[in-house]
Amino acid sequence: MKRIAGIFLIAMFGGVVSVGLYKAFEKKQYILNSRPGGIPVRQVSYNPGAAFNQPDFEAAAASSLHAVVHIKSEFQKKSLVYDDFFEFFNFGGRPQPREYSQPYSAMGSGVIVSPDGYIVTNNHVVQEATNINVTLNDKREYKAKVIGTDPSTDLALIKIDEQELPFLSYGNSDDVKIGEWVLAVGNPFNLTSTVTAGIVSAKARNINILGSRGAIESFIQTDAAINPGNSGGALVNTRGELIGINAAIASGTGYYTGYSFAIPVNIVKKVVGDFMKFGKIQRAYIGVYYREIDDQFAKEKGFSDLRGIYVDDVVEGGPAAVAGLKGGDVIIRIDNNPVNGKAELMEMIGQKNPGDKVTVIVNRNGKEYELALTMQSEDSKEVAEKSNKATIQGATFEALSANEKAALNIDYGFKITALTNGKLKNAGISAGFILLTVDRKPARSIQDLKETLTNRQGGVLIEGVYPNGLRAYYGIGL
Repeated sequence: MKRIAGIFLIAMFGGVVSVGLYKAFEKKQYILNSRPGGIPVRQVSYNPGAAFNQPDFEAAAASSLHAVVHIKSEFQKKSLVYDDFFEFFNFGGRPQPREYSQPYSAMGSGVIVSPDGYIVTNNHVVQEATNINVTLNDKREYKAKVIGTDPSTDLALIKIDEQELPFLSYGNSDDVKIGEWVLAVGNPFNLTSTVTAGIVSAKARNINILGSRGAIESFIQTDAAINPGNSGGALVNTRGELIGINAAIASGTGYYTGYSFAIPVNIVKKVVGDFMKFGKIQRAYIGVYYREIDDQFAKEKGFSDLRGIYVDDVVEGGPAAVAGLKGGDVIIRIDNNPVNGKAELMEMIGQKNPGDKVTVIVNRNGKEYELALTMQSEDSKEVAEKSNKATIQGATFEALSANEKAALNIDYGFKITALTNGKLKNAGISAGFILLTVDRKPARSIQDLKETLTNRQGGVLIEGVYPNGLRAYYGIGL
């Protein structure tokens, strides 16, 4: 019993000591955490509202919806048919088909740009339409008439007879930044007044969708979802300003797969302004033949910098020649805006009018020069390009005389009268060679030659004939 009582007393003593130590430690911690100047104690829960501000799309969407319209265009699809099935197998003479027109329609979008009913849309939405119906966001319907179409930018201006309409104000597409939030507003799949959001993925994209010579492609690329029916709709920033007209998607299926393209609003303003003021486009040009600079070309030329556009040649008497630009110059800036590719150059030119003055910064033999250039109209371009002589890739080409054409039984072609070191000479071509086609396309003008032999990259096939009648083919890498 004495032993058990001793153990119990020892246990009791140990418990009392433990409780006393715990209480002393707890009090000390409380004092340390409570005294002035101590280490602050804070909760570490996550508050997303305090971390960053989400972009607010509500105001931009509200102002855009009423200014974007639904367009239904009606067309006539023409085909040839035979009145009598057996007439097709008429062995007694040639069958006589008749033209048959079959109506069909297409849907698109448009943006009201003035309160008196002017609406901008894509050219491919209304081109050759026989009837255009416009439905506003409040369901009012109107017949529209075409004011002007411009295939080179894929823009068109139409008008409805109404006043005091809601419209979108122009932003400035030059100020658009990659990563900036944007909204796409339109009517995909006939789902009227649809708004999607995304960011600007890239600028100055040339996707070779327009195809026509002289086309201006410098699209704003976004990941805002658009689909068939969005064409001609608005691309707006978070302030509700129009910064582009949605025009295309990159897709193997015909539906949105992640990339959308819009025409910059600065080009839109130019086209709309010309149609309103002149009834047609006042296109400016600078008169240069150029190529983009890639790593291989830079190594060939000994360039340490890949920035800029390389000038192969200038049009005699054109704006660039008058301003003092020369073949071999590298255009690096226009009006202090960097130029690094065809799309950027075409966008800058596409915003200008004949008579506008710009400052061109060129790199010439490692030194920068500032040149004052005055834009000319395309009419002067056509006159300047009627020259029958040009130097391209180290070869001087001259138009054939009537006697030379008759002797070789050809009706077009350009003869090389002089040849210096360059890609044509390196390929084995000799002076006297008459160039007929480039990649099987006839060379009927100096402009054709310069377009095919300067504004190209990669391999080309040249076909021609020598004065003795010998046909020759050359593959050349440009």
